[in-house]
Amino acid sequence: MKKIAAVLATAALMSGLAVAPAVQAKEKLTGEAKLAKMLEGREAGTPVDCIQLNQVHNTRVVDKTAIVYEVGSTLYVNRPTNADQLDDDQIMVTKLHTSQLCQIDTVQIHDRSMPSMWRGFVGLNEFIPYKRIKVAKAD
Repeated sequence: MKKIAAVLATAALMSGLAVAPAVQAKEKLTGEAKLAKMLEGREAGTPVDCIQLNQVHNTRVVDKTAIVYEVGSTLYVNRPTNADQLDDDQIMVTKLHTSQLCQIDTVQIHDRSMPSMWRGFVGLNEFIPYKRIKVAKAD
């Protein structure tokens, strides 16, 4: 009987060790943490009301936080109203009347699985440019 108890205890101990690493899941970053990581090595500039849409080569949605527009090496961060509706798995639809994207524009949010299904909207605010910090070269 003591042998069975010892075997069961050893098996339980070993199974606990084998399961422990699998149970530890990678920590999911919040939207603010993702944005902070994206902006590492950059400093904020003076906010602007509009950006030229034809100069934007990439747009990224940071869940429940912001929309980041890439223009050249500058990242323009927009923290819209209703930001809690932002999800990087949804489709953003912007209807423009000029070639600029401005703080008075709205962006419709559509469900990716059913693009005709309107999920809500966000209202854009000012765009904050973030440029890379220039490091002084050592002599």
